[in-house]
Amino acid sequence: MYLADQWKDYKLLHAGDGKKLERWGDITLLRPDPQAVWPMLRTTPAVCADAIYIRADTGGGHWEYRCDLPESWQLAYHDLRFLVRPTGFKHTGLFPEQAANWDWMRQRVQNRPQARVLNLFAYTGGATCACAAAGASVVHVDAARGMVQWARQNLALSGLSGQSVRFLVDDTMKFVLREGRRGNMYDGIVMDPPSYGRGPGGELWKIEQDLYPLAAAATALLSHNPLFFLINSYTTGLAASVLQDVLRVALGANCAHIEAAELCLPIADGRGLVLPCGASARAWW
Repeated sequence: MYLADQWKDYKLLHAGDGKKLERWGDITLLRPDPQAVWPMLRTTPAVCADAIYIRADTGGGHWEYRCDLPESWQLAYHDLRFLVRPTGFKHTGLFPEQAANWDWMRQRVQNRPQARVLNLFAYTGGATCACAAAGASVVHVDAARGMVQWARQNLALSGLSGQSVRFLVDDTMKFVLREGRRGNMYDGIVMDPPSYGRGPGGELWKIEQDLYPLAAAATALLSHNPLFFLINSYTTGLAASVLQDVLRVALGANCAHIEAAELCLPIADGRGLVLPCGASARAWW
């Protein structure tokens, strides 16, 4: 497993009964999590959460606030800083388990001055900030304009506004194909595709049918001396080995190392448990 266990500002306090209780800085949130199928400790002070996300029977849900909370606040991970904000779709704009991937990418990039990295489905820019902090030039692509703006804020909060980062609101496949025609190449590629989505022009994305074609097209953008290709997924039913096989087939013989595992967070309730939070496949040279 890839364990994100280096956080100081974030902690997964308890998990069970389909929920997780988390500390984000000084604020505790209780959110649903379908992976937490075991019972939560009876002593868990869930009622002390500052905010609870309540799912609606018809889908979606809402936050129930137990005290006055700021609209947003900041969280630090080493030298990076991120804006956290509870959203109407349960998320906070940050996936703390991704810190395991941020650390790995930074290690790959720091030995290559001016490496070029392409971040697809880049969301609020955790990977963008991590790679930029290691000295990479990053192209950040996401279909949601609001998320791209959030990523700009995170870059500025992390003191990285002077780094070479290009933000684009675009459909990922269309962008990758255009980059291929232009002959643009990258030393590292990271993608975190959703299960289902639409591009800015209404382009339909379904991970089961679209992931491999995108990965295959993206391999044409790898430089002659690449660093890494990372695929992350939160889609239930897509095992880590599936992502590994996608990379193995897409890259063919052009890969020195490849592995895949679950992304996990340690649960600080004394039982030695971890919460699986998705899967990642990593190829590197």
